[in-house]
Amino acid sequence: MPKKKNKLLRVAMLGHKRIPSREGGVEIVVCELSQRMAEKGIDVTCFNRKGHHVGGSSFDTASLKEYKGVKLKNVFTIDKKGLAAMTSSFFATFKAAFGRYDVVHFHAEGPCAMLWLPRLFGKRCIATIHGLDHQRAKWGGFASRYIKAGEKCAVKRAHEIIVLSENVKNYFADVYKRNTVFIPNGVNRPEPLEAREITEKYGLKKDDYILFLGRLVPEKGITYLIDAFKNVDTDKKLLIAGGSSDTSEFEKELRKLANDDPRIIFTGFVQGRILEELYSNAYIYVLPSDLEGMPLSLLEAMSYSNCCLTSDIPECAEVIGENGVTFKKSDVFDLTEKLQMLCHNSDKVIELKSTACDYICSRYNWDDVTEKTLKLYEK
Repeated sequence: MPKKKNKLLRVAMLGHKRIPSREGGVEIVVCELSQRMAEKGIDVTCFNRKGHHVGGSSFDTASLKEYKGVKLKNVFTIDKKGLAAMTSSFFATFKAAFGRYDVVHFHAEGPCAMLWLPRLFGKRCIATIHGLDHQRAKWGGFASRYIKAGEKCAVKRAHEIIVLSENVKNYFADVYKRNTVFIPNGVNRPEPLEAREITEKYGLKKDDYILFLGRLVPEKGITYLIDAFKNVDTDKKLLIAGGSSDTSEFEKELRKLANDDPRIIFTGFVQGRILEELYSNAYIYVLPSDLEGMPLSLLEAMSYSNCCLTSDIPECAEVIGENGVTFKKSDVFDLTEKLQMLCHNSDKVIELKSTACDYICSRYNWDDVTEKTLKLYEK
């Protein structure tokens, strides 16, 4: 495909649920990239999935045709567990293949199962692997195999594969001998907010709670966090903020596990000012994941000057460097010890808070991510 100037590029993005949305990291990435590309004069279309919001029908919004210069098109979706992502990406790929687009950008492994189609029609195909999704515990046998097929199709057919961590880059090199391009996610420098709505709604004040924020799925390690926190001697609360994603039964299990500890609060899905206040006023932020791509919530938590405690998986440890604390993956005892240490050592927490924002914002920038991505479009 001949090179085109940015303003002439016509780009299709698919694989996300919908934008604008904070239903997951993929949605945030697609939103941040697409709107910056639109600002540069690029013709960007994002194919949105139909169906209900992860946070429940109360968060459903009217369908938009455009958002910040980005064209939005809804595609047919069977709104059932295991079928929504598959059907929406199938029909989005079909539209992208037969549409007037120069570049088709696939997000996540599963949607890449159809990447061969636009490639067949001469489109430049880019795949961003947000994580090794076939390893996620929420997927059954068929879904896991379909996602794995998407991974293999990306390896064989994508012009370029973007990965978000060195660990995943090494995976593709070791398993498939396939070169990939490491482009991590970005973050925006926020303006912290005083506790107001979270005080009215949950009775929370600054520094009197520990925060987990993310989708309520098994690989996030939330069961470890609840088990560990129940053994920590502290008056602080544990806030578990997020909605379920194809895993409502798992959310019920979590609530049952936490039922005998009144210090544990489930907020459900949050966004807007409440989300910003939760980030702004947490004592520490905890991400106990067994599996991640590149956790945007961790970047955001650090951008709000949070002391962060994460599992020691490379995708988390690489992000925080020396500016946070890690515990051994899946080890409830070690997580308990690290939580207790931070609850009893406010000086250490203050020290880590003081460096977090400048460190993370200097290393991860959405404008840089956009420029690096555009270079792959134009090769």
